Amino acid sequence: MRILMSAVVLSCVVALPCSAQTILKSEPLMLAPYEVAFVKDASCPSGKVLKVTGAIRGLHRRKACVVLAGEQASLATATP
Repeated sequence: MRILMSAVVLSCVVALPCSAQTILKSEPLMLAPYEVAFVKDASCPSGKVLKVTGAIRGLHRRKACVVLAGEQASLATATP
């Protein structure tokens, strides 16, 4: 019974969506297909960040400027 209860609690914790998005200072070199990264750079106007979506081999990444609320974002650095 303990194992079943532990599994249920663990699955609830893992399944909860994270409310904060990490904003990188530079675009990551490696990005898995359909993975999303938010980048703060000069290519987007003030108040917007660049949303980069990874693509499968042979296709280009999708890039779009989007607005994120201040309480939803935290600034981080990209590791090369």
